[in-house]
Amino acid sequence: MAKLAFLGLGVMGYPMAGHLQKKGGHEVTAYNRTAAKSAQWAKEYGGKSAPTPREAAKDCDLVLMCVGNDDDIRSVVYGDDGALAGMKKGAILVDHTTASAIIARELDAKCKQKGIGFVDGPVSGGQAGAVNGQLGIMCGGDEATFAKAKPVLDLYAKMCALIGPAGSGQLTKMVNQIAIVGLLQGLSEALTFGKNAGLDMEKVVAVISKGAAQSWQLENRWKTMIEGKFEGFGFASDWMRKDLNIALAEGKKNSSYMPGTALIEQYFGRISAAGHGRWDNTALMGLLAKD
Repeated sequence: MAKLAFLGLGVMGYPMAGHLQKKGGHEVTAYNRTAAKSAQWAKEYGGKSAPTPREAAKDCDLVLMCVGNDDDIRSVVYGDDGALAGMKKGAILVDHTTASAIIARELDAKCKQKGIGFVDGPVSGGQAGAVNGQLGIMCGGDEATFAKAKPVLDLYAKMCALIGPAGSGQLTKMVNQIAIVGLLQGLSEALTFGKNAGLDMEKVVAVISKGAAQSWQLENRWKTMIEGKFEGFGFASDWMRKDLNIALAEGKKNSSYMPGTALIEQYFGRISAAGHGRWDNTALMGLLAKD
């Protein structure tokens, strides 16, 4: 049993922290900006809660976090009440936030100055993956630190792999998001075409899902997409737009030509402007609906 802290109890972090306490049997202290949420988590899972990241991280072997963006990361890690101020030498900080490679490398350097290990480990699999402990975790860091952290990460992972040095996990997550939105746009257009053509889409999907068009998105989201239901099924459009902007900024730096991704980011902007930023990212199909 290890002593752990988990910072950030959103739709992903809440169940992830729960797996560490219940499935892993670890001693987990949770922190959330809204104290009531961490108190609720502690009551539900039998862990503890702390009023600051520093207090949550004190004397912990691993500190894990899943917050919103680069600024949120800095707000919980740095400063007198930040996690680093409370972490002991030899501990490990694992960041599950989808953020920039810049912040990952920055955290790695800051941690090394204090004798603390660091892994950037963004996740894929959505809320369902977090609840069911079936996340894909793409990691950046050194091999020794990753090897120490992996048994803990495996408690909510379907696949957990070290890709390369610090920042590699974030870069891999960018690859993941670019691939997903391209697929979703194609799937949205394909389903819209089939529906407009008057086809029995259940029969269509039964056939094409067994061929080269097969994908997780097709098999798990086609029905709600056809029905125009985009609430409560997974990853929010605003979150995906945030991730795409991170990827596009990185693409400019490494000279990647990404016209499709740039266009789809604009589509998510339209969804957000219409007040539907919390809709599932399959809401791309909603932009194709007939008046």
